[in-house]
Amino acid sequence: MNTKAERRQLQIHVLRYNPQDPDSPPRMQTYEIEEADNMTLFMVLTDIGEHQDASLQFDFVCRAGICGSCSMLINGRPGLACRTLTKNLGEKITLAPLPTFELIADLSVNTGKWMRAMSERLETWCHNGDVVDLNKLEPRMEPELAEQIYELERCIECGCCIAACGTAQMKEKFTGAVGLNKIARFRLDPRDHRSDADYYEFIGDDDGIFGCMSLLGCNDLCPKDLPLQTQIAFLRRKMLLTGLKGNSSG
Repeated sequence: MNTKAERRQLQIHVLRYNPQDPDSPPRMQTYEIEEADNMTLFMVLTDIGEHQDASLQFDFVCRAGICGSCSMLINGRPGLACRTLTKNLGEKITLAPLPTFELIADLSVNTGKWMRAMSERLETWCHNGDVVDLNKLEPRMEPELAEQIYELERCIECGCCIAACGTAQMKEKFTGAVGLNKIARFRLDPRDHRSDADYYEFIGDDDGIFGCMSLLGCNDLCPKDLPLQTQIAFLRRKMLLTGLKGNSSG
């Protein structure tokens, strides 16, 4: 454990801007804080908010890398503040909001609005075609298949894959890895009665799997280490092999 004399003095440079306040121009603001043992950026921001600047806006809920609300650009790379240790960074740290998503203020962005629009566009819910009978047990699912579905369900919709995606920065309606991952998940689920043609109607164009430039940003920066590029490659090969065509993106 470091003694107090050995602890670093961190400089936290934060991009400040409130689009709702005409008197709040975009600016960089610097805060200084003494590093503590096993300190995360969430702890840094909380300390700043409590002792230096209560006006600093950022989001958090779980503090355990599950809710995805504390995602932001950390030295230019998307990541979760609650899972990023300051000891792995330099003494000067730059924080900014995720691009692509609607800015609320400072480090807070509305990922939920984007995610909902994407889910509604892709219809990312189980289409079983039946009225659910709560008194009837679901058919048994093999453990191996359940594990494959669970692996893709670990997505926390933090937005890091979208912020890291070059295509998403250029195309407003690009589905992104998070949406393609959802389609891959429902393709595995035997309770979903849609055909391959139904799935590819949503993603078989330049706003879907053919818009991906394979830059691997989503794969490299996913906080949950999901096999995103593997799923995108699988969907693309499957569609080409079946000769299916999606809607034109215009």
